[in-house]
Amino acid sequence: MCGIVGYIGKQKALPIIIEGLKRLEYRGYDSAGLATIGDNEILITRMSGKVAELEKALPADIDNGSLALGHTRWATHGEPTERNAHPHKDCEHKIALVHNGIIENFQAIRTKLEQVGHKFTSDTDTEVLAHLIEEMFKYTGDLVDSVRLALKEVDGAYGIAVISVHEPDYIIVARKGSPLVIGIGDGEHFVASDAAALVRHTRNVVYLEDGEVAVLTRDNFTTTTIDNVEVEKTVHEITFDIEQIEKAGYPHFMLKEIHEQPDTISDALRGRILFEEGDVKLGGLSDVIDDLRNAKRFIITACGTSWHAGLVGEYMIEQYARVPVEIEYASEFRYSNPIITENDIVWAISQSGETADTLAAVREAKLRGAKVFGIVNVVGSSIARETDGGVYIHAGPEIGVASTKAFTSQLTVISLITVMMARLRGMSITDGYKILSDLKSIPEKVKGILDQSEYIKDIAERFSFARNFLYLGRGYNFPVALEGALKLKEISYIHAEGYPAAEMKHGPIALIDENMPVVVIATHDASYDKVMSNIQEVKARRGKIIAIANDNDSEIDRYANYVIRVPETLDLFSPIISSIPLQLLAYYIAVYRGCNVDQPRNLAKSVTVE
Repeated sequence: MCGIVGYIGKQKALPIIIEGLKRLEYRGYDSAGLATIGDNEILITRMSGKVAELEKALPADIDNGSLALGHTRWATHGEPTERNAHPHKDCEHKIALVHNGIIENFQAIRTKLEQVGHKFTSDTDTEVLAHLIEEMFKYTGDLVDSVRLALKEVDGAYGIAVISVHEPDYIIVARKGSPLVIGIGDGEHFVASDAAALVRHTRNVVYLEDGEVAVLTRDNFTTTTIDNVEVEKTVHEITFDIEQIEKAGYPHFMLKEIHEQPDTISDALRGRILFEEGDVKLGGLSDVIDDLRNAKRFIITACGTSWHAGLVGEYMIEQYARVPVEIEYASEFRYSNPIITENDIVWAISQSGETADTLAAVREAKLRGAKVFGIVNVVGSSIARETDGGVYIHAGPEIGVASTKAFTSQLTVISLITVMMARLRGMSITDGYKILSDLKSIPEKVKGILDQSEYIKDIAERFSFARNFLYLGRGYNFPVALEGALKLKEISYIHAEGYPAAEMKHGPIALIDENMPVVVIATHDASYDKVMSNIQEVKARRGKIIAIANDNDSEIDRYANYVIRVPETLDLFSPIISSIPLQLLAYYIAVYRGCNVDQPRNLAKSVTVE
């Protein structure tokens, strides 16, 4: 992993490749490279570092023809050095490829290839594919067949693009577990791991499915299975605009996306609330209403921030719909031999819709006979295509690696699902109307919190020196504490832990002294008095308290060192409201520490390997 861009057509390829790689920088990477076809050999330029450095390093006399591949790499096998950067080539410099994913049996393949004379120049798993294709070509004399045969030998995940002097008018692409999208132009074709790299050039795209191989030429493309069975593909239209993946005057994508949340929450609600009926209409679930009504248990599976949204969803659905809910880390789900019955429904939450662990959980649940529904952001993503139904969150492209607007949009959609489920199971129109009316007011309340950005920025400056943070919350706001701690860890590299506030005295209280900042979500809810007791325990040990509290709370000022005010709302919507100041706090602390906010070290936006 992490970013692939390829072009074949009538334009100069290198500017398209460089621009596409820059569009994918948000996904996180540590090296970059590109390949073209020269005079009977592959020409490769690679760099450790950023795409801008790669662009500067391009030789002045490099062949700038109309075919090229580019890649940004996030290191898995081998350090982030030039020799490990993609593209990789074979012994004779006739074949080059870029690869997202992990080849799990690469060492065994490498050993066999070394025994027949292949020489390797990198530490990567990817390089074995170039050599394996080279070896197959000795016997087949056909590049496409060689790619198919090579891929049958590998275990693991891949999204690959291959070029070769043997077929200088082809780009061969294949997918298993790592997304690829083909862009269709007039006398030109594109391939990328993310549609964001293509949107400036075409809106017509085809999504490659697992086990498919496509051959791109200037004028057409053909798709088959890995066993060479022809596949008919449907052309889709990219729905977002180029402006949505640009900063629009903000210093960072993350800050832009934090400030977009009044709009993205509104977009998640638009057209879905039936006020007169106190109910919700979700088109992606309209054909499975009976399944939802008859479900005996929900299982929510997700990773990272999406898992935190799922944990809030557990509280919501159990309280209002009275359906038992289990929340599972997707990375553990299929390895735990889960007990699933025909009356269970599995919900998979993923911003990208391509998260490898979550996609694996989806497939495991389906194999075991469960109905599986998705909550995703990216239209046409793998989870959206492979589930039995679901709901898009409509947050638009999220470029910052640390998720912000997708999280609050996930919570908004889960709120809608909760109301729909509750109404199916006996909630009154009056109660449904009351909840939905409060939900409708959330975007305006978020705007008011964003108006406090300068105050939160001042607090951030005071604590940018800290080495540890503790985040506390109870009930609905325990997942918010987890999410706030995760945001701080991701972008500022400060160690932070989120805890249920009552659990503080079972261990973490030992950490508290005059140097320990403690962020407490202390909004007026059913556990407010208990949280206030926890705050006093922190204060007694001289911890520095940053409280998230409601506008009308005067008592909190007696105990907290700093108070960030949020408007009052129903308990189930408190996580949406309370997460906004924590996003801003993490953002400004990271800025004061000089961190790369949009591309934090070691992280990728879409984790497409297990």
